[in-house]
Amino acid sequence: MTRSQTHARLLRTVAAATAAVVALTAAGSAAAAGGRPDGAGAESPHHRGAATTHLVPTLEGRATLSADYLAEGPPSGAAASAGNGRQGPWDGQVVPGFSAMVDNGDGTFWAQPDNGFGAKGNSADFLLRSYLVRPDWDTGRSGGTGRKGGSGSGQIKVLDHISYNDANGLLDFDIVRGDTRERLLTGADFDIESVARADDGTLWVGEEFGPFLLHFDADGTLLDKPYPLPGGLKSPQNPYLAAGETPTVRASRGFEAMARSGRYLYPVLEGALTTDADQRRRVIHEFDTRRGQYTGRTWAYQADQEANVVGDAFTVGKNRFWVVERDDFEGPAAVTKRVYEIDLTRTEPDGSGGRYVRKDLVLDALRVANPRGIDAGEGYGLGETYALPVQSFETVLRLRDGRILIANDNNYPGNSARRPGTPDDTEMVVIDLRKTRTPDDGVTVIGHRGASGYRPEHTLASYEQAILQCADVIEPDVVPTKDGVLVARHENEIGGTTDVAKHPEFAARRTTKTVDGAAVTGWFTEDFTLAELRTLRAVERLPQVRPGNKAFDGLYQVPTLDEVLDLARHSQTCDGRPVGVAPETKHPTYFASIGLSLTAPLVAELGAHGYDSPRDPVVVQSFETGNLRELDRLTGVRLALNVSASGAPYDLVAAGDPRTYADLVTPAGLRGVARYADIASLEKNVVVPRDADGTLGEPTSVVRDAHRAGLDVYAWTFRAENQFLPAEYRSSADLTAHGDLAGELDAFLDTGLDGVFADQPGLAVAALAARD
Repeated sequence: MTRSQTHARLLRTVAAATAAVVALTAAGSAAAAGGRPDGAGAESPHHRGAATTHLVPTLEGRATLSADYLAEGPPSGAAASAGNGRQGPWDGQVVPGFSAMVDNGDGTFWAQPDNGFGAKGNSADFLLRSYLVRPDWDTGRSGGTGRKGGSGSGQIKVLDHISYNDANGLLDFDIVRGDTRERLLTGADFDIESVARADDGTLWVGEEFGPFLLHFDADGTLLDKPYPLPGGLKSPQNPYLAAGETPTVRASRGFEAMARSGRYLYPVLEGALTTDADQRRRVIHEFDTRRGQYTGRTWAYQADQEANVVGDAFTVGKNRFWVVERDDFEGPAAVTKRVYEIDLTRTEPDGSGGRYVRKDLVLDALRVANPRGIDAGEGYGLGETYALPVQSFETVLRLRDGRILIANDNNYPGNSARRPGTPDDTEMVVIDLRKTRTPDDGVTVIGHRGASGYRPEHTLASYEQAILQCADVIEPDVVPTKDGVLVARHENEIGGTTDVAKHPEFAARRTTKTVDGAAVTGWFTEDFTLAELRTLRAVERLPQVRPGNKAFDGLYQVPTLDEVLDLARHSQTCDGRPVGVAPETKHPTYFASIGLSLTAPLVAELGAHGYDSPRDPVVVQSFETGNLRELDRLTGVRLALNVSASGAPYDLVAAGDPRTYADLVTPAGLRGVARYADIASLEKNVVVPRDADGTLGEPTSVVRDAHRAGLDVYAWTFRAENQFLPAEYRSSADLTAHGDLAGELDAFLDTGLDGVFADQPGLAVAALAARD
């Protein structure tokens, strides 16, 4: 029995894999059974032929407040940094976006900015306030009134405000306006970021300079002394930090997020403690408002990557919260702008031993359907798909009708995500989760090294871009560091994919090694610890072919396999299924020879994330046969042999075995491959060779032969640039211009392929859709 037939038998005894929390899988019984119609192979995690009913985030309304809006009050911004053609001071109070909101249930909101201009030293003339606002939603509709009637102006109207103050004189440290009767609080006194309204109408505010919890009455007057974090946790701006005392909370990494449930508050530290060994950990505290003290109970939330921050939190049920997680990038560089749902009673199924609360995707704010074209064409992220690509996505609410409201802090005047050179407006957006049924085209689209046609390969930005473009699977190539951590790089030589050459501290590590029988000169991952590798940044590998990708050089770290798996596990495809991962083991014979075998750590990593079954959305690839045989004994996930159009697997070469790739794709060879693998992943020329004039020739029988052997068949790599296309599909003599990738794909898909690797997965998805 082949490996695929064994998997098919197993799949007939179990239910189909559970989709992510917001996906309602409607796969038919045939799909649940698995296998091709002839029963030869195991079901792909892509669920060939099935359809899904899932929830699609859909834009319902949008309203904005001009970035240059000034509220009444004294001038502000005298010490603010200039940006986007704006320079303070401004003749009034700047409203630099909203970091937190309270829904009044009548179409108005109390919307709270932060401390003004981002730092204690430049915000002394910024008054801490909460503004009463009413958005007049642009819904993209014409005629009528009301939620499903006509469209509003799309403007946010400021109706009123309250000023936070210490009129009762409770603070025992100096404040900017301490010698005035009102003792109005400023951005040099506190950095307010989160807010929750209690049943008695009083306001609880989380801030970052302490970090403190602040309790105000409904008019903004401080009712109690600030509540500090227990355990002596302080930020560098804490007014009680003693001389020589080391802060454990980083600057501007305090209570950006806070949710309320009954008498309890759940403030979340925006970033990791300086002393935490896991810099992806964000601590959730519990505060009892009735007793006025922390309960001592804490939970841990794990961010997708170390630099990400928690931007807001909102209660949606008992022990359940929505949490905003974001990065600090904006515009096309943005990677993480997400809302997750967490449950304090459930932990992540990732082998963490219950250390982290489970999180499930509610929406990716970089992919929101915009069927009515609200504000389409008015800036980056405003089109058929709406995106909120701002740096500071800092507000999420569930409205009383169940819809979602999100909003931004625009860090005036510095952010310009929508239109470079123009400060971002403050925007409020309403999103509905609409039930949608999506058919399956039956072909798996793998984002080759992510969406490497648009972002530097093997970065979380590239993988996220592939997910946004509706890839079913993302592909990380896997190599180890000196300390045995698996990371995503195309090769272990990193001179062409990172900025290592610009780091003089690593100049001496440039060397020449023999890898798979060939001499290679450069810098190698196995000579760097993970901590050292983290100091490098990714760069575009093919700058002459993809000059646009150079705009992202120097932005992104080298991700670990753990981070890639986490990204996939917390994401969904465009049809509502879990995003798959196809790790490719690079040079397994070489790494085993230097004591850094890939097999054991890879199996352990997959197992830690709950991946050990053929129904899991994982395919492990290799150009060698030996490690696939070893993996076949150690894991149940699907395996793929990568086959080049020339040469031989290096493990066979090293062992003196004369077999070549050509031998492995004969009918007999494919039957042998099926004993330890599920997929034959073939270089394109193995499927359809090119003639001498560069045009496509006649297809070989390899797809049919592989199917008969019980194998699925993938082909690689489909790229849109002319230089990679067959001659008849080139658009011009410009080798870097895009040609007719859809035409090439059509020719290959006619052979019966089950999956394709693409550098521009969105174009592959569109080509598949055009065939239906």
